[in-house]
Amino acid sequence: MLARLAFNVRPQLRVEQVPDKLVVGHFVRSFLQPFRHMKKKSSFKSDVNLVNLIERFGTDEKCRAYLTELKWAKGVECPRCKSKSISTIAERDQYDCNKCRYQFSVMSGSIFHDSHLPLWKWFLTIYLMIESKKGISANQIGRTIKVSYKTAWYLCHRVRAAMREVSADLLKGIVEVDETYIGGKIHGRGSGYRRNKAVVIGAVERDGDIRLKVIKSPSRYWLHKFIHETTDPKAEAIYTDELPAYKGIADADTLHETVCHETEEWVRGDVHTNSVESVWSLLKRSVVGTYHRISIKHLDAYLDELEHRFNNRKNQYLFRDTLLKLVTAEALPYEKLTKAA
Repeated sequence: MLARLAFNVRPQLRVEQVPDKLVVGHFVRSFLQPFRHMKKKSSFKSDVNLVNLIERFGTDEKCRAYLTELKWAKGVECPRCKSKSISTIAERDQYDCNKCRYQFSVMSGSIFHDSHLPLWKWFLTIYLMIESKKGISANQIGRTIKVSYKTAWYLCHRVRAAMREVSADLLKGIVEVDETYIGGKIHGRGSGYRRNKAVVIGAVERDGDIRLKVIKSPSRYWLHKFIHETTDPKAEAIYTDELPAYKGIADADTLHETVCHETEEWVRGDVHTNSVESVWSLLKRSVVGTYHRISIKHLDAYLDELEHRFNNRKNQYLFRDTLLKLVTAEALPYEKLTKAA
């Protein structure tokens, strides 16, 4: 009897457990419909990771050969007379110009100039700086590559100097602009006290690049000056918060829209400043969690580093392009760095 019941029930269970194909298709289409128009995140993969960095550039000879390839893609050239008639001084890793007799190396006149640090330590430092989303402190660099804090600090600042954009393109389309304050708290003063803080302004093109700068004050003059210097005159729109100093930035070609953060209005349709505020989040987390303390004197250099990383966030060849900047940038003597205003 039990056997017959089991025989009769099992087929029924099988029928119930296997839904009709039409029902399954309808369920899948209904479930996935809300996700059909979602954009897939583009997966980007860097051409360098820590493992192949060590494999490719583990010796000074390999590093020097790569820098030579980057600096003189069409053959070694004399930096003085531009002659391509060059002899090699192999024992000193230098070149001798057959025309003007000037002796030079791949490091001459660049950020690497007069550095006694092994090139593989330079390469490792550059990699760590561009791959650390919130930056890496000089103390951490010093512990990693086994150098003093002073050496690591100078090394990091030379890398930042090369990252600086000399002639950046103007921002177009929709541009978000916002300002923030960087600085610690003073005992006995409330959270609204800002006299000890530096004012940083940023402008970001939607899905594009960002520009960051330290300004003297959040006044109309300095805010408008920065916006005019960084945005295209024919930009579609500029979105800011409700700060009155931004008023008057619109013209015949550019619309100005605001969101009122004071009344907790964060987004109104397409109008918001969330993109630039996400950069402030990165900056403040790097100050609090990575650097712990930053001199206002050198704050612009840290902004250059953040700007370089952010603007190259989709660049597969960021390591190569950063090295190219270093090998072509002018030297930065320690005296010049420490005397900077």
